[in-house]
Amino acid sequence: MHIVSLAGGIGGARFLRGLRATEPEATVTVIGNTGDDITLFGLRVCPDLDTVMYTLGNGIDEEQGWGRAKESHVVKEELAAYGMEPQWFGLGDRDFATHIVRSQMLAAGYPLSQITEALCARWQPGVRLLPMSDERCETHVVIEDEHGKRAVHFQEWWVRLRASVPAHSFALVGVDTAKPAPGVLEAIEQADVVILPPSNPVVSIGTILQVPGIRDALTAKTVVGVSPIIGSAPVRGMADACLTAIGVDTSAQAVLELYGSDLIDGWLVAEEDEGVALDGVRVVARPLLMHDADATSAIARAALDLALELAR
Repeated sequence: MHIVSLAGGIGGARFLRGLRATEPEATVTVIGNTGDDITLFGLRVCPDLDTVMYTLGNGIDEEQGWGRAKESHVVKEELAAYGMEPQWFGLGDRDFATHIVRSQMLAAGYPLSQITEALCARWQPGVRLLPMSDERCETHVVIEDEHGKRAVHFQEWWVRLRASVPAHSFALVGVDTAKPAPGVLEAIEQADVVILPPSNPVVSIGTILQVPGIRDALTAKTVVGVSPIIGSAPVRGMADACLTAIGVDTSAQAVLELYGSDLIDGWLVAEEDEGVALDGVRVVARPLLMHDADATSAIARAALDLALELAR
């Protein structure tokens, strides 16, 4: 069985760990969001790709859900001592090594997809991890503060400002001319089912869907999504701030409608959201809190079983 999954960071990575545990013999291709990517201190940082790689490779900081386990921050402290900015993005010493390797390979002319494959050779995540595109696509956020109306990189809005300044809109710079990375469309075409984990529907899954050709390819497949919203709150993170910025309610119903019935065939929601409905979509209610490994595997199993049932 060949499964394709689109994924952002923490929520997507943890769901994928459950998916791999519940269906260990399946071939899984993960298309990762690169809209969050940023250049810091001359190094190219790919937060979502790295979170998936570290999580599935057993190198993640489990408590915070991102960055390396057993991390130190000597380099960050030294950069701060020199007054180097930004100081709000906390790269650890072990994590720096990944970004150095990636940046050196980029400078040597290797595309991001090949670099990601090379990095994964160390971590052995048990999935094929592909960036959504080899081309540079960055999510920027239009905000208004004491400096007036301006655009900032998504990471500044998310990490430094903690999404406390309302976003007027999002702009994915470079997506109009981007192409899916090699292997992305082929993986979708060969997939038996596609699963969307409970990643941010605006700046993770939504970003991947903006790359020309990806959404069109997915509409020909059986796609099951797992709601990132329980009741009226995100499972994790600040998806509510992103949904508000694009005028969408924070609910499982609204996110399903955002994705649309042309894309989604099955929708897994929390038990408290069992009234969600959309013509052409099979909605199933299950416990959706990923509070431990068994619960996460059960959620992944339910999503996969629904997808296989619909694909018959």
